[in-house]
Amino acid sequence: MTGVEPTHARTAHIDQHHALTGRTLLLVSTNYAPEHTGIGPYATQLAEHWAARGADTHVLAGMPHYPSWQLDPAYTGRWRARESRGGVTVHRRRHTVPAKQTALRRALFEASLLAHQLAAPPRMPRPHAVVAQMPSLAGAVVAARIAARHRVPFLPVVQDLMGAAAAQSGISGGVRAAAVAARAERYALSRAALVGVIHDSFRPRVEAMGVDPARIRLVPNWSHVARPSGSRSETRARLGWAPDRQVVLHSGNMGLKQGLEVLVDAARLDPGVDFVLMGDGNQRAALQERAREVPNLHFLPPAETADFPDVLAAADVLAVTQRASVLDMSVPSKLTSYFAAGRPVVASVAAEGGTADEVRRSGAGVLVPPEDPAALLSTLKELAADPAEADRLGARGPAYVDEHLSAAAGLGRLDDLLDEALAHEGAARA
Repeated sequence: MTGVEPTHARTAHIDQHHALTGRTLLLVSTNYAPEHTGIGPYATQLAEHWAARGADTHVLAGMPHYPSWQLDPAYTGRWRARESRGGVTVHRRRHTVPAKQTALRRALFEASLLAHQLAAPPRMPRPHAVVAQMPSLAGAVVAARIAARHRVPFLPVVQDLMGAAAAQSGISGGVRAAAVAARAERYALSRAALVGVIHDSFRPRVEAMGVDPARIRLVPNWSHVARPSGSRSETRARLGWAPDRQVVLHSGNMGLKQGLEVLVDAARLDPGVDFVLMGDGNQRAALQERAREVPNLHFLPPAETADFPDVLAAADVLAVTQRASVLDMSVPSKLTSYFAAGRPVVASVAAEGGTADEVRRSGAGVLVPPEDPAALLSTLKELAADPAEADRLGARGPAYVDEHLSAAAGLGRLDDLLDEALAHEGAARA
């Protein structure tokens, strides 16, 4: 990622970070453990990291529901919850969970989060700083208001911007939803002491919302999964994947933005390639219906955390897809996991944007035009015909993780963001 130091260049600096003993921190993130895909793992590892540094760390979160968009049965009937996870105190607030995505239902989801979190903020000591994961319009607004109430630094970390996403989502009412989302994002970002962005492609959008470029910091995500440890052949056998068949795996959210129809259509065009969609999301049922008479396309539930790296590594190719109309600024969290798995990545995405930039920078994959199943199949056949090239691409992924995407480096940059804000706040009060 542009401007990112290699891990070895940061090690000494990370070691010098003073402990956070005596500090109280609040992280506002709709998604949190036990959610194990998307933003949840990053929020969880960050909060537990700060707790390990000695901070009294609190999280204000929603009820677990992602990526299935169904309430975790363990939380049925609960309006509020307070629990301890990994040394972190997690405060949960009930909200609607829209199984079907429409602008109205998504607005109700955000509104219910906003109302409940504002009405019942976490009972905790006065924080020294408030950090928010965006997207989550409600979370960003709530975090900004809590920080203002206590007159402490507010630090949003931009993982994605919902205003742009809503405009391109294809969801009914998306344009109107985009306008509302953009106003909420502008409100939150304008009140930030510093703004973290996970990719440089977000800078222009954040600056366009009135944020001084001098207040923007690059804080890329990291690879949050373990390296594969099992036998590829044994894992393939367990999953029922034939050793002589090319297996193309997509893992993660099955939403409108992903445009996973391209994989269904590619499978229909070539019965000799097996496609696997692993995960959940609001488009899963529609995709299953589209693939009803496509015998070489298979669906799997999300893998267990311990098994996830081995399942990724057992595939021949890992796919990331997006609709052609998506203005791609973000970097899908699945990419960091894909790189760690050591398999070649085929990205059916627009040539300009965060995903394409990251695939090119890693050297671990190939770009193909979005929503073009024929082009996708052509690339897959080339990889199948040249195993040495496929292995070369796959080997670049773990190397790129070691050089740029280690947890130590990623968490260290967020330490920098927090320490800078706290130091500035301390100097201002002196």
